[in-house]
Amino acid sequence: MQKSLRRALWAGAVLVASTAMIPAVQASAATACAPAWSSTATYTQGNSASQNGHNYTAKWWTQNESPATHSGQWDVWTDAGTCGGGTTTPPTTPPTTPPTSKPTTAPPTTQPTTAPPTSGTSGKNVVGYFAEWGVYGRQYFVKNLVTSGSASKLTHVLYAFGNTTGGQCSIGDSYADYDQAYTTATSVDGVADTWDAGALRGSFNQLRKLKKLYPNIKVIWSFGGWTWSSGFTQAAANPTAFANSCYNLIKDPRWSDVFDGIDIDWEYPNACGLQCDASGPAAYNNVISALRNKFGSSFLITSAISADGSNGGKLDVADYASGIQKLNLVFPMTYDYFGAFAPQGPTAPHSPLTSYNGIPTAGFYSDAAIQKLKSKGVPASKMLLGIGFYGRGWTGVTQSTPGGTATGPAPGTYEQGIEDYKVLKNTCPSTGTIAGTAYAKCGSNWWSYDTPATIGGKMSYAKQQGLGGAFFWELTGDTSNGELISAMKGGLS
Repeated sequence: MQKSLRRALWAGAVLVASTAMIPAVQASAATACAPAWSSTATYTQGNSASQNGHNYTAKWWTQNESPATHSGQWDVWTDAGTCGGGTTTPPTTPPTTPPTSKPTTAPPTTQPTTAPPTSGTSGKNVVGYFAEWGVYGRQYFVKNLVTSGSASKLTHVLYAFGNTTGGQCSIGDSYADYDQAYTTATSVDGVADTWDAGALRGSFNQLRKLKKLYPNIKVIWSFGGWTWSSGFTQAAANPTAFANSCYNLIKDPRWSDVFDGIDIDWEYPNACGLQCDASGPAAYNNVISALRNKFGSSFLITSAISADGSNGGKLDVADYASGIQKLNLVFPMTYDYFGAFAPQGPTAPHSPLTSYNGIPTAGFYSDAAIQKLKSKGVPASKMLLGIGFYGRGWTGVTQSTPGGTATGPAPGTYEQGIEDYKVLKNTCPSTGTIAGTAYAKCGSNWWSYDTPATIGGKMSYAKQQGLGGAFFWELTGDTSNGELISAMKGGLS
């Protein structure tokens, strides 16, 4: 799905306590078998296990990935050949002697959990993006989360975006992030920033204050997005170096208390977004695995991913399932399927929940993506349904129902073809619904967007499917009293 800069396409509980890692055991020249592989054990780079008369060596962090079916050039295990003499039960504690081979990657700061990471709110996660640049023309500050009532409904805030320049995590906008001085009027707690040496300012300091008022909110720093995903190609060439750079940036002592997690918004692994990536099917899993190794089990790691439900599409060209296994939550971007990036149309809702007669592209709807991910073994409880707090529209349209021709993008406040819900609800109210979402025709303009009513239907779907909740892009599109986030929260309750 094509997206613009603005549209770049998330309180989790602490993970269960980790248990001892499985030690590396090297097969001898006499083809002795390593300890038998266990689906509940955690293995890191250099660890060995045996299965079906073969020894295997892990390339990176893995858990519940069978060596017999996950070995090869693009997978987690290397087949070390046949072994004999039977297998042994994995030890419950590490040996006192060091492993026979030293891992080349830095060890995790804490041992990964032996259970897959999960969320902590039993399908009621409400996750929203805070756009870094919203503090400028939109004049949307962290304080607005409080005044709109949104903060009381959120479980997680995704701060978007950090950059990925040179295959490293880097600051996106230093002024907005940690330098902009807030006044008593714009500060979360009514206390103005100071210019004292070492004082933190900007949105980072405001997020720190927000967490003091709402201690259950988790703040996650999101990296990449539509515009800043190019660096992931270099990151995939050296995942350990990338993970180290992200750790050093997020754990910077100036703001280390602000962030509870990292979000990877790579658009798209082994496929094309604004740029094209050819890192291979395993690249996504390699990057996520390196991050989990570095940050350990208690740090939140999430990811926004493609929601392309078509056969052979973006979800089929990368090994998302293996990477998602190491995540706490995953955000299929179930919006931006259609829009005026195809200026002549046909007009179509940008966030259809289901298919409908005449849909321009098969598989470009939310349920197709959810079912595809389920079929790949992704747990429903980790997936959140994506909601757009904006509409996409065309002009030069004569047909009121979807499928009409157009002459180009409809005018928008900040960008052609895109407008906030808070504007559209008044300037072009909904005139119909299709595939679980709304559309509107006013004059020659045609828009599609979600309303509180259609969001209610989508939240019912999320509950029926056992999903972990819902997320949205992004806070500035909602009304000043939070109509859309209220619909999300109420629909998941």
